[in-house]
Amino acid sequence: MSRIRVLAHARAAVVAALLAPLAACSSGGSPNAPDSKGSSGAAADRPVTVTVTPKGERVPAGEPVRVTASGGTLTSVTVTDAEGHRLAGKVAADGRTWVSDRKAVPGAAYKVTAATRTEGGTAKTTKAAFTTAPAERVNKVDWRPGTGTTVGVAQPISLVFDNPVKNRAEVEKQLKITTSNGTEGSWGWIRDWSGRDRVDWRPKAYWKPGTKVTLNAELNGTDSGPAGGWFVRDYSTTFTIGARQIVEVDLDRHRLTLVRDGETVRRIPVSGGTPGGDKRSWRGTAVLMAKEGTINMNSETVGLADAYNKMVDFSMRLTWSGMYAHAAPWNARYFGNSNQSSGCIGMSDADASWFYRQVRPGDPFEITGKDTKGEVAPGNGFGAWNLSWSEWQEKSALR
Repeated sequence: MSRIRVLAHARAAVVAALLAPLAACSSGGSPNAPDSKGSSGAAADRPVTVTVTPKGERVPAGEPVRVTASGGTLTSVTVTDAEGHRLAGKVAADGRTWVSDRKAVPGAAYKVTAATRTEGGTAKTTKAAFTTAPAERVNKVDWRPGTGTTVGVAQPISLVFDNPVKNRAEVEKQLKITTSNGTEGSWGWIRDWSGRDRVDWRPKAYWKPGTKVTLNAELNGTDSGPAGGWFVRDYSTTFTIGARQIVEVDLDRHRLTLVRDGETVRRIPVSGGTPGGDKRSWRGTAVLMAKEGTINMNSETVGLADAYNKMVDFSMRLTWSGMYAHAAPWNARYFGNSNQSSGCIGMSDADASWFYRQVRPGDPFEITGKDTKGEVAPGNGFGAWNLSWSEWQEKSALR
């Protein structure tokens, strides 16, 4: 072999030796080539493990649904009940967990669909299912005001519960108030006149006219606590605040004054509760609860000994204990000069007819007088305004 051919073979060997490591590191290599640890790329792309809690049959309700992923990430999660209603939630920033915004409710069947992606980029869908135990006892709610109504500036939002509520903080957290102007207010837990648990929301001061108010009571799946039972539905109401009307009742002067937007509209001579005994009127701020029209009034129903029983026109309820404003033509000689009723605020037929058309539920009656039973209690109608703002705030379970 000539010297020239020997040199050519040597150069070729050197070039081959230099190119060999470059080829091993290039993207054109085999996807199944062993890595530095001796495992292949396909083996490293392990499946994602998805865990759903709660799991099983007839599990306790009242907890959020939680979905976790290991060995990869969640790309989406859908949780639906048997009626197709979805539990909303969101995947955490790291893609490892998803938690529902609402709790699982009693007596429901849920299906869970979780879309995942492995660390190697492989997409997969995992499905799971569970059921919750039915509620042994159900708690229901009676609420005011009704949806679509226009109410006065003192109207609270009031929820009365069928059964006791021991988990007050948990329940209160589910009560969402939205107003059109950021009105400040607070919930307060009180005992209703019926003896049942009740929670009211009142503003710090009277509402501003025109305020739009929405209550979303997202109670479904919340446990009331011992002897209370579960809530199995949500409640909502939307209402509007009307004109600023204040009814000033001066029992010492035997006069009622309707003030609208700061201007006196009319003064009406009245007769209040008879001094010196059980027939006295209440004082403080009472709120017009309802306009009941012509009703039968029987003093035995409010514990008065000398019973009367008569039909009364233009009846406007102020308390659960039986205090009304109404027409009382039988007391005509006392209007404007003496308090001689059985606790109500009486006026002539003509004045009552006019006044009945002017006022609406939620209007405050600010009642003053020396000889009265005392202030209207928070649970006797809507008496929350007889507490200071700080006293009312202390009645919240979240303070």
